[in-house]
Amino acid sequence: MLLALRVNCPPEYLVSIDLSMRVDRRNEPRPDVVVIRRKHADRSPVPVEDALLAVEVVSPTSTFRDMYDKAKVYAHAGVRSYWVVDPLQERITLTEYALGAGREYDQLTHTEYLFVTERPWKVSVDLPALTARRNDLLATDEE
Repeated sequence: MLLALRVNCPPEYLVSIDLSMRVDRRNEPRPDVVVIRRKHADRSPVPVEDALLAVEVVSPTSTFRDMYDKAKVYAHAGVRSYWVVDPLQERITLTEYALGAGREYDQLTHTEYLFVTERPWKVSVDLPALTARRNDLLATDEE
């Protein structure tokens, strides 16, 4: 996800991993991948207002938190786009959400195929290739 987002990233934004975002005193989520305004990249935690996109990769212990809890926090804070990548299925899936009315996310896309979007800019993610790579890595580990 990081590399796919960096391809067409405008200079005023930064794609990063493992970066805390300050929502309020109680909430400081750390998305797996985040797109922020470059001008505040030296701050920690980054103000959530700077986040253009948050990406969460589901793990066996975080499914509910990534799909529901964090989505509510990000939506309430005004993060415009939210992606959930699920590598736990037979085929890796990506679900794209956009902030809608009432600060709730509307699902735009759910796919296990080639994902192409214009939000936050033109991005393509070859999910079948990621699935094949994951399966190859897992097969190697089992040998």
